Amino acid sequence: MNERTPLDPAKFRDPDITAKGERRASVDLHALETLWINTGTLCNLACISCYIESSPRNDALVYISHAEVAEYLDEIARENLPTREIAFTGGEPFMNPDMLAILETCLARGFNVLVLSNAMRPMQRHNDALLALRKVYDDKLTLRVSLDYYTQQIHEQERGPNSWNRGIAGLKWLSNNGFSIAVAGRHLGSESDADARRGYAELFADENIKIDTDDMERLVLFPEMDASADIAEITTECWGILDVKPTSIMCASSRMVVKHKGAEKPTVAACTLLPYEAEFDMGQALKEASRPVKLNHPHCARFCVLGGASCSA
Repeated sequence: MNERTPLDPAKFRDPDITAKGERRASVDLHALETLWINTGTLCNLACISCYIESSPRNDALVYISHAEVAEYLDEIARENLPTREIAFTGGEPFMNPDMLAILETCLARGFNVLVLSNAMRPMQRHNDALLALRKVYDDKLTLRVSLDYYTQQIHEQERGPNSWNRGIAGLKWLSNNGFSIAVAGRHLGSESDADARRGYAELFADENIKIDTDDMERLVLFPEMDASADIAEITTECWGILDVKPTSIMCASSRMVVKHKGAEKPTVAACTLLPYEAEFDMGQALKEASRPVKLNHPHCARFCVLGGASCSA
Protein backbone atom coordinates (compact mmCIF):
# COMPACT_ATOMS: atom_id res chain seq x y z
CA MET A 1 0.00 0.00 0.00
CA ASN A 2 1.24 3.49 -0.81
CA GLU A 3 2.27 5.73 2.07
CA ARG A 4 -0.38 8.30 2.89
CA THR A 5 -0.43 11.64 4.62
CA PRO A 6 -2.07 11.22 8.03
CA LEU A 7 -5.34 12.99 8.65
CA ASP A 8 -4.97 16.54 9.95
CA PRO A 9 -6.22 16.31 13.58
CA ALA A 10 -7.93 19.70 13.21
CA LYS A 11 -10.31 18.29 10.59
CA PHE A 12 -13.76 16.79 11.21
CA ARG A 13 -13.98 18.24 14.72
CA ASP A 14 -16.86 20.70 14.52
CA PRO A 15 -20.12 19.49 12.95
CA ASP A 16 -20.80 22.94 11.51
CA ILE A 17 -17.40 24.48 10.69
CA THR A 18 -14.34 23.00 8.95
CA ALA A 19 -10.74 23.34 10.12
CA LYS A 20 -10.40 26.31 7.74
CA GLY A 21 -13.41 28.04 9.26
CA GLU A 22 -15.76 27.37 6.36
CA ARG A 23 -19.37 26.14 6.62
CA ARG A 24 -19.53 22.36 6.55
CA ALA A 25 -21.86 20.80 3.99
CA SER A 26 -24.86 18.77 5.05
CA VAL A 27 -27.30 16.53 3.19
CA ASP A 28 -31.07 16.56 3.54
CA LEU A 29 -33.00 13.30 3.37
CA HIS A 30 -34.62 13.71 -0.04
CA ALA A 31 -36.57 10.44 0.16
CA LEU A 32 -35.99 7.23 2.10
CA GLU A 33 -35.66 4.97 -0.93
CA THR A 34 -33.40 2.34 0.66
CA LEU A 35 -33.53 1.11 4.23
CA TRP A 36 -30.36 -0.73 5.16
CA ILE A 37 -30.48 -3.21 8.02
CA ASN A 38 -27.33 -4.43 9.70
CA THR A 39 -27.91 -8.06 10.62
CA GLY A 40 -25.05 -8.11 13.17
CA THR A 41 -21.27 -7.79 12.99
CA LEU A 42 -20.48 -11.50 13.42
CA CYS A 43 -18.88 -12.89 10.27
CA ASN A 44 -17.12 -16.06 9.18
CA LEU A 45 -14.21 -13.91 7.95
CA ALA A 46 -12.04 -11.22 9.52
CA CYS A 47 -11.01 -9.06 6.58
CA ILE A 48 -8.05 -6.75 7.10
CA SER A 49 -9.72 -3.49 6.13
CA CYS A 50 -13.34 -4.21 7.05
CA TYR A 51 -14.78 -0.78 7.88
CA ILE A 52 -17.13 -2.29 10.48
CA GLU A 53 -14.51 -4.69 11.94
CA SER A 54 -16.66 -7.78 11.38
CA SER A 55 -15.19 -11.06 12.54
CA PRO A 56 -16.17 -14.39 14.14
CA ARG A 57 -15.85 -12.66 17.54
CA ASN A 58 -17.10 -9.10 17.05
CA ASP A 59 -20.70 -8.82 18.27
CA ALA A 60 -20.64 -5.07 18.86
CA LEU A 61 -23.75 -5.03 16.68
CA VAL A 62 -25.91 -7.99 17.66
CA TYR A 63 -28.30 -10.01 15.53
CA ILE A 64 -31.44 -8.09 14.67
CA SER A 65 -34.62 -10.14 14.98
CA HIS A 66 -37.43 -10.79 12.54
CA ALA A 67 -39.85 -8.96 14.86
CA GLU A 68 -37.60 -5.90 15.01
CA VAL A 69 -37.30 -5.74 11.24
CA ALA A 70 -41.08 -6.11 10.91
CA GLU A 71 -41.56 -3.07 13.15
CA TYR A 72 -39.61 -0.91 10.71
CA LEU A 73 -41.55 -2.31 7.75
CA ASP A 74 -44.73 -1.41 9.65
CA GLU A 75 -43.45 2.14 10.14
CA ILE A 76 -42.71 2.45 6.42
CA ALA A 77 -46.32 1.47 5.68
CA ARG A 78 -47.79 3.61 8.46
CA GLU A 79 -45.87 6.75 7.47
CA ASN A 80 -46.32 6.07 3.74
CA LEU A 81 -42.57 6.35 3.16
CA PRO A 82 -41.30 5.96 -0.43
CA THR A 83 -39.01 3.04 0.45
CA ARG A 84 -38.58 0.64 -2.47
CA GLU A 85 -35.61 -1.42 -1.28
CA ILE A 86 -34.60 -3.19 1.92
CA ALA A 87 -30.89 -3.98 1.94
CA PHE A 88 -28.93 -6.16 4.34
CA THR A 89 -25.31 -6.03 5.38
CA GLY A 90 -23.27 -7.40 8.26
CA GLY A 91 -21.11 -9.08 9.27
CA GLU A 92 -22.31 -11.95 7.16
CA PRO A 93 -26.12 -11.68 6.95
CA PHE A 94 -26.65 -15.42 6.58
CA MET A 95 -25.17 -16.03 10.03
CA ASN A 96 -28.24 -14.36 11.53
CA PRO A 97 -30.65 -17.19 12.50
CA ASP A 98 -33.69 -15.09 11.45
CA MET A 99 -32.31 -14.19 8.03
CA LEU A 100 -34.49 -16.40 5.84
CA ALA A 101 -37.67 -15.40 7.68
CA ILE A 102 -36.65 -11.74 7.38
CA LEU A 103 -36.08 -12.09 3.63
CA GLU A 104 -39.42 -13.82 3.13
CA THR A 105 -41.27 -11.06 4.99
CA CYS A 106 -39.56 -8.21 3.11
CA LEU A 107 -40.21 -9.84 -0.26
CA ALA A 108 -43.80 -10.70 0.61
CA ARG A 109 -44.45 -7.06 1.43
CA GLY A 110 -43.36 -6.08 -2.07
CA PHE A 111 -39.88 -4.65 -1.47
CA ASN A 112 -36.86 -5.21 -3.64
CA VAL A 113 -34.28 -6.91 -1.44
CA LEU A 114 -30.49 -6.64 -1.64
CA VAL A 115 -28.23 -8.89 0.46
CA LEU A 116 -24.48 -8.34 0.77
CA SER A 117 -22.75 -11.68 1.33
CA ASN A 118 -19.40 -13.38 0.87
CA ALA A 119 -21.34 -16.35 -0.65
CA MET A 120 -19.43 -18.83 1.49
CA ARG A 121 -20.68 -21.55 3.84
CA PRO A 122 -23.19 -19.44 5.83
CA MET A 123 -25.04 -18.66 2.60
CA GLN A 124 -24.53 -22.04 0.98
CA ARG A 125 -26.22 -23.92 3.82
CA HIS A 126 -29.43 -22.08 2.80
CA ASN A 127 -29.26 -23.03 -0.89
CA ASP A 128 -32.62 -24.83 -0.92
CA ALA A 129 -34.40 -21.97 0.85
CA LEU A 130 -32.84 -19.42 -1.48
CA LEU A 131 -33.95 -21.41 -4.51
CA ALA A 132 -37.49 -21.41 -3.11
CA LEU A 133 -37.39 -17.63 -2.68
CA ARG A 134 -36.06 -17.15 -6.17
CA LYS A 135 -38.85 -19.33 -7.60
CA VAL A 136 -41.50 -17.12 -6.00
CA TYR A 137 -39.90 -13.66 -6.16
CA ASP A 138 -37.43 -13.98 -9.06
CA ASP A 139 -35.23 -10.89 -9.43
CA LYS A 140 -36.88 -9.00 -6.57
CA LEU A 141 -34.04 -10.61 -4.58
CA THR A 142 -30.46 -9.61 -5.47
CA LEU A 143 -27.34 -11.01 -3.84
CA ARG A 144 -24.21 -8.88 -4.03
CA VAL A 145 -21.10 -10.96 -3.44
CA SER A 146 -17.95 -9.43 -2.01
CA LEU A 147 -15.01 -10.34 -4.25
CA ASP A 148 -12.23 -8.07 -3.12
CA TYR A 149 -10.20 -8.38 -6.31
CA TYR A 150 -10.12 -10.40 -9.51
CA THR A 151 -7.05 -12.42 -8.53
CA GLN A 152 -6.89 -15.01 -5.79
CA GLN A 153 -3.64 -13.68 -4.35
CA ILE A 154 -4.84 -10.14 -3.68
CA HIS A 155 -8.33 -11.24 -2.66
CA GLU A 156 -6.90 -13.59 -0.03
CA GLN A 157 -4.45 -10.96 1.21
CA GLU A 158 -7.55 -9.05 2.28
CA ARG A 159 -9.97 -11.85 3.20
CA GLY A 160 -7.68 -14.63 4.36
CA PRO A 161 -6.61 -18.06 3.07
CA ASN A 162 -9.20 -20.42 1.57
CA SER A 163 -11.66 -17.57 0.99
CA TRP A 164 -11.25 -17.44 -2.81
CA ASN A 165 -12.36 -20.87 -3.97
CA ARG A 166 -15.32 -21.02 -1.59
CA GLY A 167 -16.47 -17.53 -2.55
CA ILE A 168 -16.13 -18.23 -6.27
CA ALA A 169 -18.07 -21.48 -5.81
CA GLY A 170 -20.92 -19.64 -4.13
CA LEU A 171 -20.97 -16.94 -6.80
CA LYS A 172 -21.00 -19.55 -9.57
CA TRP A 173 -23.86 -21.39 -7.87
CA LEU A 174 -25.90 -18.17 -7.77
CA SER A 175 -25.13 -17.46 -11.42
CA ASN A 176 -25.85 -21.00 -12.58
CA ASN A 177 -29.21 -20.95 -10.81
CA GLY A 178 -30.37 -17.71 -12.38
CA PHE A 179 -30.26 -15.41 -9.35
CA SER A 180 -30.06 -11.67 -9.74
CA ILE A 181 -26.44 -11.12 -8.71
CA ALA A 182 -23.84 -8.42 -8.41
CA VAL A 183 -20.24 -8.25 -7.21
CA ALA A 184 -18.63 -5.69 -4.92
CA GLY A 185 -14.90 -5.24 -5.44
CA ARG A 186 -12.24 -2.58 -5.71
CA HIS A 187 -9.42 -1.46 -7.91
CA LEU A 188 -5.89 -0.81 -6.75
CA GLY A 189 -4.53 2.70 -6.62
CA SER A 190 -2.21 1.91 -9.53
CA GLU A 191 -4.98 0.96 -11.98
CA SER A 192 -7.94 2.69 -13.55
CA ASP A 193 -11.57 1.77 -13.14
CA ALA A 194 -11.56 0.50 -16.72
CA ASP A 195 -8.53 -1.72 -16.09
CA ALA A 196 -10.19 -3.24 -13.02
CA ARG A 197 -13.41 -3.91 -14.94
CA ARG A 198 -11.43 -5.68 -17.65
CA GLY A 199 -9.79 -7.85 -15.01
CA TYR A 200 -13.14 -8.82 -13.51
CA ALA A 201 -14.59 -9.40 -16.99
CA GLU A 202 -11.83 -11.90 -17.79
CA LEU A 203 -12.40 -13.70 -14.49
CA PHE A 204 -16.17 -13.91 -15.01
CA ALA A 205 -15.71 -15.16 -18.57
CA ASP A 206 -13.29 -17.88 -17.40
CA GLU A 207 -15.67 -18.97 -14.62
CA ASN A 208 -18.87 -18.58 -16.72
CA ILE A 209 -20.30 -16.10 -14.22
CA LYS A 210 -23.03 -14.02 -15.82
CA ILE A 211 -22.30 -10.43 -14.78
CA ASP A 212 -22.05 -7.39 -17.07
CA THR A 213 -18.94 -5.65 -15.77
CA ASP A 214 -19.86 -2.43 -17.61
CA ASP A 215 -23.02 -2.17 -15.51
CA MET A 216 -22.10 -0.03 -12.49
CA GLU A 217 -24.79 -1.67 -10.36
CA ARG A 218 -23.68 -5.21 -11.22
CA LEU A 219 -19.98 -4.62 -10.61
CA VAL A 220 -19.62 -2.07 -7.84
CA LEU A 221 -16.04 -0.90 -7.34
CA PHE A 222 -15.53 0.97 -4.10
CA PRO A 223 -12.76 3.44 -3.25
CA GLU A 224 -10.36 2.48 -0.49
CA MET A 225 -11.56 3.56 2.94
CA ASP A 226 -8.91 4.72 5.38
CA ALA A 227 -10.25 7.12 8.00
CA SER A 228 -6.68 7.85 9.18
CA ALA A 229 -5.55 9.23 5.79
CA ASP A 230 -5.85 12.92 5.02
CA ILE A 231 -8.80 14.07 2.91
CA ALA A 232 -10.45 17.40 2.15
CA GLU A 233 -13.44 18.47 4.20
CA ILE A 234 -16.65 19.12 2.27
CA THR A 235 -17.94 22.68 2.50
CA THR A 236 -21.17 24.18 1.21
CA GLU A 237 -19.18 25.63 -1.69
CA CYS A 238 -17.97 22.18 -2.75
CA TRP A 239 -21.26 21.24 -4.37
CA GLY A 240 -20.73 23.85 -7.08
CA ILE A 241 -16.96 23.42 -7.31
CA LEU A 242 -17.21 19.62 -7.71
CA ASP A 243 -20.46 19.73 -9.70
CA VAL A 244 -21.98 17.18 -7.29
CA LYS A 245 -25.65 17.28 -6.32
CA PRO A 246 -26.45 16.67 -2.63
CA THR A 247 -29.31 14.40 -3.72
CA SER A 248 -26.74 12.00 -5.24
CA ILE A 249 -25.14 11.32 -1.85
CA MET A 250 -26.11 8.10 -0.10
CA CYS A 251 -27.58 9.73 3.01
CA ALA A 252 -30.03 11.68 0.81
CA SER A 253 -31.89 8.46 0.11
CA SER A 254 -31.00 5.88 2.76
CA ARG A 255 -30.59 5.11 6.46
CA MET A 256 -29.36 1.98 8.30
CA VAL A 257 -30.93 0.19 11.25
CA VAL A 258 -28.44 -1.26 13.76
CA LYS A 259 -28.75 -2.95 17.13
CA HIS A 260 -25.91 -2.23 19.52
CA LYS A 261 -24.86 -4.85 22.03
CA GLY A 262 -26.73 -4.30 25.29
CA ALA A 263 -29.32 -1.98 23.72
CA GLU A 264 -32.98 -2.66 24.35
CA LYS A 265 -34.01 -1.66 20.83
CA PRO A 266 -32.40 -0.98 17.44
CA THR A 267 -31.57 2.55 16.36
CA VAL A 268 -31.17 4.26 13.01
CA ALA A 269 -27.74 5.35 11.77
CA ALA A 270 -27.32 8.03 9.13
CA CYS A 271 -25.06 5.88 7.01
CA THR A 272 -24.01 2.29 6.43
CA LEU A 273 -20.38 3.31 6.95
CA LEU A 274 -20.79 4.92 10.38
CA PRO A 275 -22.69 2.55 12.67
CA TYR A 276 -20.52 3.21 15.73
CA GLU A 277 -20.37 7.02 15.62
CA ALA A 278 -22.70 8.60 18.21
CA GLU A 279 -22.88 11.75 16.10
CA PHE A 280 -24.53 9.76 13.31
CA ASP A 281 -27.04 7.94 15.52
CA MET A 282 -30.42 9.42 14.62
CA GLY A 283 -32.80 7.79 17.09
CA GLN A 284 -35.05 4.75 17.13
CA ALA A 285 -37.68 5.71 14.54
CA LEU A 286 -37.34 6.32 10.81
CA LYS A 287 -39.40 9.49 11.11
CA GLU A 288 -37.02 10.78 13.77
CA ALA A 289 -34.05 9.95 11.51
CA SER A 290 -35.19 12.20 8.68
CA ARG A 291 -33.16 15.24 9.77
CA PRO A 292 -30.14 16.44 7.70
CA VAL A 293 -26.76 14.73 7.99
CA LYS A 294 -23.69 16.89 8.53
CA LEU A 295 -20.71 15.56 6.55
CA ASN A 296 -18.39 15.48 9.53
CA HIS A 297 -16.37 12.33 8.88
CA PRO A 298 -13.57 11.36 6.45
CA HIS A 299 -15.81 8.66 4.94
CA CYS A 300 -18.32 11.34 3.92
CA ALA A 301 -15.65 12.98 1.81
CA ARG A 302 -13.63 10.02 0.55
CA PHE A 303 -16.37 7.49 -0.14
CA CYS A 304 -19.45 9.53 -1.02
CA VAL A 305 -18.65 13.03 -2.25
CA LEU A 306 -15.19 12.62 -3.79
CA GLY A 307 -15.42 8.87 -4.42
CA GLY A 308 -18.90 9.02 -5.89
CA ALA A 309 -19.78 5.69 -4.31
CA SER A 310 -23.03 4.33 -2.90
CA CYS A 311 -23.84 1.05 -1.22
CA SER A 312 -27.35 0.94 -2.64
CA ALA A 313 -28.42 -0.70 -5.88
